[in-house]
This record gives sequence, C-alpha cells and structure tokens, in this order.
Amino acid sequence: MRIDKWLKLSRLIKRRTIAQMACEQGRVFVNERPAKPGLTIKPGDTVHVELGSRALTVTVLLIPTKAPSIQEAPDLYKLIEEIRRPPQKLDWLPDGEEFD
Repeated sequence: MRIDKWLKLSRLIKRRTIAQMACEQGRVFVNERPAKPGLTIKPGDTVHVELGSRALTVTVLLIPTKAPSIQEAPDLYKLIEEIRRPPQKLDWLPDGEEFD
C-alpha cells in the first residue's frame, strides 16, 4: 500500500492530500529514508512523521484491505515515540492550517 494512503487510513494524518504534501516536503521517512507519496510500505517498516507541533515514530503492524473504523485504526501501527512541541503555522498547508 502507498505510504500516503496508509497514513490517512491509520489516521496519523487527517487527509491524503496532506499526507502527500508531507511526503513531498520531506517530512515523512520510512526506514530512515525520505518517502515519496507512492512508496509501498509493508508490515515491519518504521515510519517517522514530522508535522507542525508533533513528531511521531511508529512501526507498521498491518496493511488494511479495506478502510478501518476509527476504533481499528490504532491497530495498524505501534507507537514508538511521540514528541510534542508548541503549535506552529505551516505555510505549505492549505489556508495556513495549524497542525497539532
């Protein structure tokens, strides 16, 4: 599955377009390498996402065959590390949205 789609289905990022932008901006890493939106991921991969006030590192546990429910989404990954910083405005997000 593509990393941008997985990020959306796992609900780590709200929208797929934001996931694509994050990949294009070099804010998503898979196995310590910058990830393009079309990169295929598999269980066991380590995903690091840096957006606004938070940075997450997770391990991919499952690749869903259909869209998971909100309760099932956290089962797709195992949280390794989460760093929270003061909120900031991101110029590359549409309408200057803030990302928490």
